[in-house]
Amino acid sequence: MPKTVDYYFSISSPWAYIGLDRFRALAAEHGLRIEPYLITIIEANGAIPSKSRPEPRRAYWKRDLARWARYLDKTVLIDGRGGEGRPTTDWVPASFMIIAAQLDGLDWIELVSAMQERWWGHVDDIGLPEVRGRIADDAGFDGAALLAREQDADVQAKWQGNLARAKANGIFGSPTYVYEGEPYWGQDSLPFLKMHLTGEMTPLPLGAAE
Repeated sequence: MPKTVDYYFSISSPWAYIGLDRFRALAAEHGLRIEPYLITIIEANGAIPSKSRPEPRRAYWKRDLARWARYLDKTVLIDGRGGEGRPTTDWVPASFMIIAAQLDGLDWIELVSAMQERWWGHVDDIGLPEVRGRIADDAGFDGAALLAREQDADVQAKWQGNLARAKANGIFGSPTYVYEGEPYWGQDSLPFLKMHLTGEMTPLPLGAAE
C-alpha cells in the first residue's frame, strides 16, 4: 500500500506554487499517494493574511518570496505585471474547479500546476470563469464541464469538509504536508518531509517542541 501524504494548500498561495514541482518529484521518487485538501488559510488557527500584516513583515515576506523564486527559477509576479498590482477578484472558485477534477478522477494536480502558473507567473485573473475555462482547456481538460461543476453539491461539500478538517487538525497555512500525523508547514519543510519518508528523521514526541 503506498504511503499517503495529506496535502493542504491554497491555489492563491505562492509558496504552494513554488514548492509544487519539488513536491511532485518527491512523491514520484517515493511512490507517494497525495491526498489533496484545497483550503484557504485558517485564521481561527492563527493564520494572518499577508494584506493584514504590518508593513515591515509584509515587506520581508515579499523579499523572501522573491529570493525563493529566484533560487528555484520560478517566475512569481508578486506585484503584477510591471508593478501594476494583482487582480482582486475572488480566486476561490478555482479551488472548486480543481475539486471537481479530483472528484471526477481527473489529473487534478496537473490542473493545479496550470492554474497556479498562470496566476503567479502571468497574472491571469483566475477569478474570471472564462479565464479558468481557458486555462483548463489549454491544460487538456474540458474547461466548460469543470466550470459547470463548480457549484455542484458534492464539490461544495468537499470544500466545506476540507476547511473543517484543516481547522480540526490544527492546519493554518499553505502548503502543509502531513505524513503519519506529522505536519510540515511551508515548501521549505520539504527536506524534513523527505527525511521522515526515508527514516533519517523521526517525528518529535508530542509536546517536545512546546
